[in-house]
Amino acid sequence: MGYRYETHLHTKEGSACAGATAKEMVHAYKNAGYAGIIVTDHFYYGNTAVPRELPWEEWVQEFCKGYEHAKEEGDRIGLQVFFGWESGYQGTEFLIYGLDKQWLLEHPEIRDASVEEQWALVDASGGLVIHAHPFREEPYIPEIRLYPQYVHGVEAINTTHSSPKSCHHCNPAYNEKALCYAREHNLPMTGGSDAHDVVILDGGIEVEALLQEIGDYVRLLKENRSKVILGGNS
Repeated sequence: MGYRYETHLHTKEGSACAGATAKEMVHAYKNAGYAGIIVTDHFYYGNTAVPRELPWEEWVQEFCKGYEHAKEEGDRIGLQVFFGWESGYQGTEFLIYGLDKQWLLEHPEIRDASVEEQWALVDASGGLVIHAHPFREEPYIPEIRLYPQYVHGVEAINTTHSSPKSCHHCNPAYNEKALCYAREHNLPMTGGSDAHDVVILDGGIEVEALLQEIGDYVRLLKENRSKVILGGNS
């Protein structure tokens, strides 16, 4: 047995669609035996819980509270907590890792960046761009749009699609298509639960050694190193 990490998780502080606070999510994953989580709340043009009317600096401060509350509680009870976000482009979504609040404050241009500009900004700063659930079909996703040249990897297994405990987006075919897509373009693969509440969908990855920082996850994917992608079956 290795160390399990949830790579795709939302909090009530940062995501309007989330049903649990950061503290509640931390306790749920600690009790489920995970080593750590990556908080990936919905970004500016996604389903954010933070008013867009705020000036950029204030918006970033509020946006990061989900992560910060989770980190504080995780440090207290012994669960690793890392920072990321999920950007949205009219239903097409990307998970961004390896950057921090200070980077956001210094790069307000990321707010209105195109998919191509997002890639250039994140990649130039050593971050990671992962296409989240690329083949999900829902009314809020007007069309499937793929950008293999503007991502570092693919969320090939999203356990919201495959877990027997999931109540949303339930269709394993979405994962099967994502797996084929990643293989076709030789893109590194990862997994996550897209967790919005304390029902643990058994997603994410399992690795042999503890991650010491979010950069370890970035390098794991960019170097396409060995990992187990969890499929939602506990």
